Amino acid sequence: MKSKDFTWNVPSETPDISFLNNNSSMPSVTWIGHSTFLIQHSGLNIVTDPVWALQMGFQKRLTNPGIPIADMPPVDIVLISHSHYDHLHMRSLLALKGSKMLIVPVGLADMMRRKGFTSVVELSWWESTTIGGVSITFVPSQHWTRRTLLDMNRSHWGGYVIQSHTERNDTAAEPMPAVYFAGDSGYFDGFKAIGERFDIDIALMPIGAYDPEWFMGPQHVTPEEALRAFIDIGARRFVPMHYGSFRLADDTPREALDRLEAEWDRLGIDEERLVVLPHGRTWQA
Repeated sequence: MKSKDFTWNVPSETPDISFLNNNSSMPSVTWIGHSTFLIQHSGLNIVTDPVWALQMGFQKRLTNPGIPIADMPPVDIVLISHSHYDHLHMRSLLALKGSKMLIVPVGLADMMRRKGFTSVVELSWWESTTIGGVSITFVPSQHWTRRTLLDMNRSHWGGYVIQSHTERNDTAAEPMPAVYFAGDSGYFDGFKAIGERFDIDIALMPIGAYDPEWFMGPQHVTPEEALRAFIDIGARRFVPMHYGSFRLADDTPREALDRLEAEWDRLGIDEERLVVLPHGRTWQA
């Protein structure tokens, strides 16, 4: 059996808490870890798949979250891609400050209301909702979900496209980028369908938890498949995620990133289009 080296960790840097708490106009993306981002868009603070847990099952977190949860700015919107524990951690969700409108896949709203959340919007694939200056569309992925022995696939799964509700030709406002958060997915034709429907600026794409590929393939893209999906979508920038926080499969964080970068070079794509973030870094989009 091939030996795996888990000694390399994703770098971390001190987050710019002051900027994040005072920013109301500059679009930005901050990687907290795994599939958790703080996206600042159209004056709103949006968090994806909130997980600040220091342990997932028997696996301890490999690196600390990029922003301590106590330092997070008040959150306006939380996007939940599906109900797996590494994408929906109830204690993290409860600890986030702010009004927290939850956007969840169809089938998940009742559970969230039972947990005490009153502001919940449930979407099916291709359905949209508008909050403030943001339009959010739930888009397909190829995955599955379960939290207990009795709820296999009783709720859905997918990704989200975040767009400014202000028309791009509105010269009175600086255009905001369209952000695609992929959630979890194997490679499928749905990526092309998403690219046909939306003009994506930034794609937040998973690259980890793919080994062994014969088993993980239907539910998690390899780094090469993630890049193929990025090309299908037609996005301008690629931000890798879903690696380096938890050991969920046999691939290592360094291996996942090395394979992505090698395929990027092989295809000759402009290196500026790949945005590899340390935990805690805010990228002003």
